[in-house]
This record gives sequence, structure tokens and C-alpha cells, in this order.
Amino acid sequence: MQEQWQQLLATSISLFVDDIYLQALAALVGFCFIGLLFDRVLALWLKFFSGKQQAANELPLLEYFRRPLFYSLILTGLASASLLLALAESVLSVIFSVLYTLAIIIWAQLLLKISKKTLQGFSSHPEKVKVLTPKTLPLFENIAFILIIVIAVYYIFINWHIDMTAWLASAGIVGIAVGFAAKDTLANLFSGVFIMADAPYKIGDFVVLDGGERGEITQIGIRSTRLLTRDDVEVTVPNSVMGNTKIINESGGRHEKFRIRVQVGVAYGSDIDKVRDILMQIGLDEETTCNSPEPRVRFRQFGPSSLDFELCCWIEQPVLRGRILDKLNTAVYKAFIKEGIEIPYAKQDLYIKEMPGSASSNR
Repeated sequence: MQEQWQQLLATSISLFVDDIYLQALAALVGFCFIGLLFDRVLALWLKFFSGKQQAANELPLLEYFRRPLFYSLILTGLASASLLLALAESVLSVIFSVLYTLAIIIWAQLLLKISKKTLQGFSSHPEKVKVLTPKTLPLFENIAFILIIVIAVYYIFINWHIDMTAWLASAGIVGIAVGFAAKDTLANLFSGVFIMADAPYKIGDFVVLDGGERGEITQIGIRSTRLLTRDDVEVTVPNSVMGNTKIINESGGRHEKFRIRVQVGVAYGSDIDKVRDILMQIGLDEETTCNSPEPRVRFRQFGPSSLDFELCCWIEQPVLRGRILDKLNTAVYKAFIKEGIEIPYAKQDLYIKEMPGSASSNR
């Protein structure tokens, strides 16, 4: 291939110049001129279309290609000049290795810029790639950076005829050792990525863990998830645990509204229609409950010593549950006392069959 390219260059330039040094200089100057001309034409083209909305998204990406193409044409000119000088094979080998290495570095930098811009573009639209969000963006940027650098170094080593077998074997052994040593960390890392992609909860949601802890999600990290309980205690849970346990998201569903239940029992013989009206009115009068959906009253069951009713109301946020339950319970108790409705409670009647000293006194 090199011989064919050398013969083609020599044939083309020899039509104008006979001296090999002038031919080499002409080849170098010619490729530099082509590169400069291409760079100017591309710059003018970008400037001409910069005001058009259709090409607005393509301009930055094309801008990245200007310098790599220009430098690549200069490197091609240097390689062509070296071929025309008919240097020794060993010298040509070193020159071409250096030029190939520079080309790999130039295009690796271009790939790094393109990958970073592409990942940032996808992260700004999480609906396209759910696993790629602003929080997971640094992780994917680092992965892309490592992959591009590793591939570039691999081809540079091949270009310099360095055997990579031993290096790859050593890297495999080290990777296995690191994998076993950091298996828990890696499990948390991958679970964190999957949690961010699947989004079973988000920051600000109120969740109930399988262990009974209930609180607001304050941070979703790569390694762990943190929630703040109602006692203002921060709980840190590894993502590997969060990804393999049952989680109740009280803020999930179609909306953030949450239903609370006020359970109350009335004595047998009470007017159940009156009880129902009182409970319904309490639910409607409470300002902190939602009008849509409206409160509901349900007669649940015949209890052992009471008729069990339930007032169901919707609230705007799950965090308000304790506060509004306190208001509703207070209102129910006061209304029942005012209306003379008995709330039964457990009672024990003690019957004394015989006083302790009554038997001896009769003798």
C-alpha cells in the first residue's frame, strides 16, 4: 500500500518537479493547502447556516471535526513527504509510528468530546434513555472516557509493535481480584444505576421500607439512598438493599394525594344514619382535607362490642398524615360527646361471690 501511494505521488508530482526534495516539499505544502482550504470552506459553511434553525443542532458537532481533519491532512502530507524522500525502512517505520500515534491521539480527543456532548444531550431528555439522567451522567462520562482511552492506548501499542498479551492477561487477573474485593461496592453501584433508571421513587417522595421505616427521600446516590424520618433521623440504606426489598411509595401513583382513615366504633343501638352524617360533615368541614376526591364514610363491620365505622379522607401530601389525623380524631370525639353517641371501650365487671371473712363470722 505504501509503495502504491509512493508511486502515485511520485508520478503526479514529477510532472511538475523532478527533484525528490522539491517533490516532498510540494506534497507537504499541497496537503497543508488542502487542509487549510477545507478548514476555511467548512468555517464559512457553518457561518452561513448558523442562523438556520434546521442546522442549529448539527453545527457544534461539525465544529468538532474541523481541527482533527485539518491536522490529519497535515499528517498525511508529512507521511507522503517521507515516502517521496525514499528513506530507509527503519526510519520510515519510526516516522509512520509517530504519525499514527499523533493521529490516534487527535481522533481520540475528538471521540471524547463527541461522547461527552452526546451523553449530555441524552441526559437532558431522560425520557429517551431512562438510565441516563443528570445524576448518572458523571458515571457514564467516566465509563466512556476509560473505554476510549483504553482503546487508543491499545492501538498505540500495536502501532509500536508492543505485545499486549501479557498486559491483557495481567489486566484480567487484576480485574477479577478487584471484582471479588469490591463486590459489595459494585453491587451498590449497579443497583444505584438501575434505581435511577427504573425510578421507583424520587427525591421528595415519602416511602415506607420493608423494615417499617417511613420518611422522605432526600438523596439518591450511586452507592446509597438516604431518607429523613418524621423524627428527623437520617437513615442511609445501601442501594443493593433498596433494589432487593419491598418499598411502599406513598407519593407514587397517579398523583401525590394520600388517603387517611379514621376508625371509630359506636355502641350497639346507636343511630347509624346520624353517625354517618356526623362523620361525613367532619370530613367536609376540615380545611386540610381534599374536596376531590370527597370524603367517604364506610360501615365496616359488626365488632365484638361496637359498630365499626371508617371515615376516609384524602390529603395533599403523605407528610400531613399525622397532623390531619389528630384534627379529625379530635373533631370526631367532640362531636360524638355533643350528640350523645357512645364510643364503647373494653369493660370488665367483677362479681364478689363471698367476702373473705363472712364464712368464719357465721360459725
